[in-house]
Amino acid sequence: MYRFPGFEYYKPSSLEEALVLLDKLEDAMVLAGGTDLVLDLKTGRYKPKSIVDTSGLKELKYIVDTGEALRIGALTTIQELVDSPIIASKTPLLWEAAREFAYWQIRNMATIGGNLCNASPAADTAPPLLVYEAVVKAVSTSGERYIPVTEFFLGPRRTALDKKELLVEVVVPYRNLERHGYAYRKIGRRRGHDISIVSVAVALRVDDGLITDTRIALNSVAPVPIRARSIEEFLLGKEPSIDLFREASKLVDRDISPISDVRAPAEYRLHVSRILVEELLLKSYKRAFKGGFE
Repeated sequence: MYRFPGFEYYKPSSLEEALVLLDKLEDAMVLAGGTDLVLDLKTGRYKPKSIVDTSGLKELKYIVDTGEALRIGALTTIQELVDSPIIASKTPLLWEAAREFAYWQIRNMATIGGNLCNASPAADTAPPLLVYEAVVKAVSTSGERYIPVTEFFLGPRRTALDKKELLVEVVVPYRNLERHGYAYRKIGRRRGHDISIVSVAVALRVDDGLITDTRIALNSVAPVPIRARSIEEFLLGKEPSIDLFREASKLVDRDISPISDVRAPAEYRLHVSRILVEELLLKSYKRAFKGGFE
């Protein structure tokens, strides 16, 4: 039988109050949607002295289109991402990943900030945000700073956040990604609604017949969600073709280090990663050019 460890519980009514609590408490953890943390408390993975429940901070629930970027409050739920026409039109990779995120009961509780801060190698929102080169805004009583998502994950359950910092916002710059083709795919044990075995997000841009930008991100195949830099560099400046994408997909071996666990063996993850990268590069190209290769 699982039992909660003893801890002091705080539920601030404002962001300022939450930051003051995090500043003064020595061993505190932040509760957002609770879909991961509550289970981790029950199993004894974490035994903090204090819990700071931020779920009531309505000022951290928003989706705003500034014209240059999409700003998403950290407490915005995954279901709110699915329901947002702004997310669907401006950041379709994030929208597709949100649709494949667990079931609606979980999506109505889980938050984008919590999904990132949990720092699971299988974080569903990570691959699209890595492709979009998003940044997160972290605040504390000492001030604020912006951390690129590419630098946010330090290891399983480890992030670049200081213990006294709170992630308050995710910023997704557009950077002309509307001129890219894109594709996303998640492989899970139950029609994609389970924790991912592998998921891949791709964006591809071609100008004057040559690839000018490629961004490929994967989860569940390394200690942290990662960009496939070897493939991105290989494709730059080349003429797109089916054979090129097939050759490029084999380079994913250089970027990932999958492990075997209860969900899948490492060999399967490696095999699926190669297949998905090739498939999604082709799909991205077809979306960009509405027909693809002759």
